[in-house]
Amino acid sequence: MAYVSSDEHEENGVARRVLLAGPRSFCAGVERAIEIVEGALESRETPVYVRKEIVHNASVVGDLAQRGAIFVDELDQVPNGSTVVFSAHGVSPAVREEADRRDLEVIDGTCPLVAKVHAKARRFAGRGDTVVLVGHEGHEEVEGTLGEAPDSTVLVETVEDVEKLSPADAGRISYLTQTTLAVDETAEVVGALRKRFPLLHEPSSEDICYATTNRQKALNAIVAESDLCLVVGSTNSSNSVRLVELSRRQGTPAQLIDRAADIRPEWLEGVRTIALTAGASAPHHLVTEVVTALGEYGPVSVEEREITRETVRFELPSGLRGDTEQPTDSRTS
Repeated sequence: MAYVSSDEHEENGVARRVLLAGPRSFCAGVERAIEIVEGALESRETPVYVRKEIVHNASVVGDLAQRGAIFVDELDQVPNGSTVVFSAHGVSPAVREEADRRDLEVIDGTCPLVAKVHAKARRFAGRGDTVVLVGHEGHEEVEGTLGEAPDSTVLVETVEDVEKLSPADAGRISYLTQTTLAVDETAEVVGALRKRFPLLHEPSSEDICYATTNRQKALNAIVAESDLCLVVGSTNSSNSVRLVELSRRQGTPAQLIDRAADIRPEWLEGVRTIALTAGASAPHHLVTEVVTALGEYGPVSVEEREITRETVRFELPSGLRGDTEQPTDSRTS
């Protein structure tokens, strides 16, 4: 990995402070999904296919591909009777039905918190509600949730979208949200829904997952005293992109980087304090590599700012865990 040497940039030699947001990096759903692919590779003698990226991180996908996982866009790329892992973002019932028709051995990597949103979608639609899903069009998680009740679900992204809604019965409206949205922006959209539909049925618990919320709160705690924010994560990682947007809304320049080599020297001009975090699908070691890379530009002091400790763990599917393993509560703590 190449970095700028001490005589190549005028800012080299300047002492900087790095504020490490905590929690950061992997969440329980991501760890579970990766362990599922690893377990399948170890236990199956035949090829293991993965539909879509198991999690939205280029480093994770590249590592698993090197170890033998075969990533495909759709099931028609998977030979009949093969083993396929569904990604952490979940799939629609139509995908599951196709897998059944093709006699595929399915190992479900869907995050349990995403699965809960799917269950709510089925329940709300089943009682006759129009289900308003707050999320980003085209995101895999959103596509899976929409597929649970396609005739009853409408997607909104903004307050303006809410104003355009015309449900058949304004008294039978429920809402759900994508799990990786920005908490503050989602609150605005939900507020608009409440104002427009006073009889709005609310979910019993938040759909934005604990990990997304924690990472946003942790960054919020340090971004105001920082001159630059670096977020480790891939461009297709929704929760990572939301962290960049959060920093910029607070007035602190922010950059999304996949790895340390993506750091550009001009970003560091005039910068003395850097907020550093990572999306829930970014490996911990990438953050360490970023700190090391920043040291190439001058002395670096690192300060951990942890707002909470995450202890959530999710059980693996029955075919990939030992018989003695006890079920793990999938609720957040």
